[in-house]
Amino acid sequence: MAQALGYGRSLDGLNFFLADVRDGLGPYLAIYLLTVQHWDEASIGLVMSIAGIAGIVAQMPAGALVDASRNKRGIVIAAALLVTLGSITLPFLPGFTLVALMQAITGAAGAVFQPAVAAITLGIVGPKAFARRVGRNESFNHAGNATAAALAGGAAYVFGPIAVFWLMTAMAVASVAAMLTIPAKAIDHDTARGLVKDQAHDDGHPSGIAAILACRPLVIFAICAAMFHFANAAMLPLVGQKLALQDKNLGTTLMSACIVAAQLVMVPVAMLAGAKADAWGRKPLFLAGFLILPIRGVLYTLSDDPFWLVGVQLLDGVGAGLYGALFPLVVADLTRGTGRFNVSLGAIGTMQGVGAALSTAVAGAVVVNAGYSAAFLFLAGVAGVALLLFLFAMPETRPAEFKPSRITPGTPVTP
Repeated sequence: MAQALGYGRSLDGLNFFLADVRDGLGPYLAIYLLTVQHWDEASIGLVMSIAGIAGIVAQMPAGALVDASRNKRGIVIAAALLVTLGSITLPFLPGFTLVALMQAITGAAGAVFQPAVAAITLGIVGPKAFARRVGRNESFNHAGNATAAALAGGAAYVFGPIAVFWLMTAMAVASVAAMLTIPAKAIDHDTARGLVKDQAHDDGHPSGIAAILACRPLVIFAICAAMFHFANAAMLPLVGQKLALQDKNLGTTLMSACIVAAQLVMVPVAMLAGAKADAWGRKPLFLAGFLILPIRGVLYTLSDDPFWLVGVQLLDGVGAGLYGALFPLVVADLTRGTGRFNVSLGAIGTMQGVGAALSTAVAGAVVVNAGYSAAFLFLAGVAGVALLLFLFAMPETRPAEFKPSRITPGTPVTP
């Protein structure tokens, strides 16, 4: 265990530098293609959709690959290098077809990071220390996102939109360096895929679909996860649109403030969730994260004041911080002993991606037909249904041996 704790700084660095790499170029790509390459909005949207679809399709195969592989470091490094290649070459690629192909490749590569980092973490620290370590992982991930967003804004202001490509390249290279500081022998690959030492090993070829469908709580959790992302994904873009309508000159600046501020809130929230998930249980913390979402949706309808909208967006840091830290814990609990931890992460990640992809399209249609307030209330309603489903249908998943023992006052304690 002491040796595992010795790799904590390496995991800190890996999660910090991968934060920007995991999500790809995202909105920065749209800005670059619009302002530098002078693409039309339809082509930009199509390229970004292709990247998103590639990432969704790759989620479950990526999880299966991580489960089966005994070279998880190599998978992370290869994916980071692909993202680096995409960042370096994209400004020089002529035409729609090559840009779309490169975005599809980097989108698929990005699907590897979440299950691979979760597996490496579990394989190093083991199940009993997993909750606290995942909370720390998420804290450094959010700190990395906030830092990258701030650096991207400053670099783009000084050097233009192309600076974002070089920033992502630097982050990807740094993530490879952090990964190399973790020796291959430090990772227990059986533990990393959810096998436990007192249970028989499977045949090494997990069947993700069968494992997921056979576990009713895992299916319920997947549905709740998809609904959470459906309700959440469109909220920030809608807030950005409302901010831009209030002041076109400050819209982008306020949008950046929303992102950075929410990420900074996620840092202590994720740390708290990881520290208390074993003591308090997963379900109460997850319910708090789900509860934040309908509250946000309703609060957005109360005022169009920019400062009010930015303030309400801070609540996203609470909900997303709790969700990010607890999501891999619940999946690890439900798949413990099966050897199918990472393929299950990938499968639920696919449902999350579908929910997020549908969110912006449906919310946009509601805005066109009924206005922004109706869209926010619709999303809040979906979040409310997800909250009730989780409350009444989802059991507590914390293993019994992880629950802190309670010692009666006066009882002798063995040193």
